[in-house]
Amino acid sequence: MKQFKLNVNTKSQKYKIIIGKGLYNNLPKLLAKNSISFNKCLIVVDSKIKKKIISSILIKFKKKNKIVYFFKASEKNKNQKNVDKILNVLLKNNFQRNDCLISVGGGITGDVSGFASSIYKRGIKFINVPTTLLAQVDSSIGGKTGVNTPYGKNLIGSFYQPNLVISDTNFLKTLPKRELICGYAEIFKHSLILNKKFFTFLNKNASKILKVESPFIEKSIIESCKIKKKIVELDENEKNIRKMLNFGHTFAHSYEATLNYNKKLNHGEAVLLGIISAITFSLKIKLLSKIDYIKIKDHFIKYNLPRKVSNYFTKKDLHKLILFMKKDKKNTSNLINLILIKKVGKLKLNLNFKDGKIYDFFKKELIN
Repeated sequence: MKQFKLNVNTKSQKYKIIIGKGLYNNLPKLLAKNSISFNKCLIVVDSKIKKKIISSILIKFKKKNKIVYFFKASEKNKNQKNVDKILNVLLKNNFQRNDCLISVGGGITGDVSGFASSIYKRGIKFINVPTTLLAQVDSSIGGKTGVNTPYGKNLIGSFYQPNLVISDTNFLKTLPKRELICGYAEIFKHSLILNKKFFTFLNKNASKILKVESPFIEKSIIESCKIKKKIVELDENEKNIRKMLNFGHTFAHSYEATLNYNKKLNHGEAVLLGIISAITFSLKIKLLSKIDYIKIKDHFIKYNLPRKVSNYFTKKDLHKLILFMKKDKKNTSNLINLILIKKVGKLKLNLNFKDGKIYDFFKKELIN
């Protein structure tokens, strides 16, 4: 099956993203072909992956140089305690810097594994094998790693680029629709921030993408990766334009934290609610035209994407929502920093607002 390769060139690391079908059937061979060598590897596997798939991956590695660690991936388990468990396995087995850690799972597994890789002996080889659509188009690219705390999401972490990313679209066929929508949220976000042509493509083909139909699923992953790659190469450590990748996320992270990361709302659904919130606020302050606002909102309606904040929150949640927004890592003062939209394909960065303005917006526009 044809493979698509993208080269990511950041100041700290150069690596490939390989996209295709059936890639996980012989990972050791693929690693060797891409100059990834090691004496020992720790394979951190999301325990939710089907046993048949896990077996077909693990059987290809030699027994003497592999150790397997099963991780129960969830936002609540994305914490320092579980990072420490991975570090203890590496320490107990005396892993060296030229050995590697391979993450096989979604974004949470990748974030936790990547963070452990970045701090173990100040850096061990890290291979990311994302198994969800969300991870394949977003979290596996760009080197953001980290964990959650009671104070908010991803507040402890590091920038640590992988040595290789292997995205097998066969994994996606095992995912429920809700999980596919979760990944689609980031694909949709990428189109809004930088590529109007891609937005038009999604507007025509989203249903086919959500059904994992070829070549639509491959094209959406590739185009999404190209957008993120371009931004990460220009601003690896999120000093400037990389902040645009957080479009909708200041709202989204607050939504997740307010619900204590429960299953009522997953990350992608929160991002979609965050996008709706951001475009509505952009319209409210006359940054976004009514025409573009309707164009974006119609996409939500057409494909039945989560869009009603009031389905998840009431007025009693307002203070907590604002509190988490004030703790967002993009803030540089007591003001709340938002990434907003001027039109499809063009954003406005670093707009700061008093919490009272955001509170009134929630109360009047989003939560009735």
